Amino acid sequence: LSIIFNDSHPSYGDMIKAAISTLKERSGTSLPALKKYIEGNFNVPDNYNVVLKRVLKSMVSSGKLVKVKASFKLGEALKKAPKAKKPKAK
Repeated sequence: LSIIFNDSHPSYGDMIKAAISTLKERSGTSLPALKKYIEGNFNVPDNYNVVLKRVLKSMVSSGKLVKVKASFKLGEALKKAPKAKKPKAK
């Protein structure tokens, strides 16, 4: 399976994070809701479904997402925004 990368949309991880944080569902965001959001807001290829499922699976295994029944929530790694470094006082 060869994946062709193009610049018409952000990375799948970024799209998933944007979808979950925008939809803000208490019990997690379902796969159909993720697909609907991504199709509506990003220019994705026709075969994006295969790649989306693979990325979701890898994000769950790495702890970036938490799978709750058939839905997904942001894991601790993605909840924490990177803090801006404070300049050192001289």
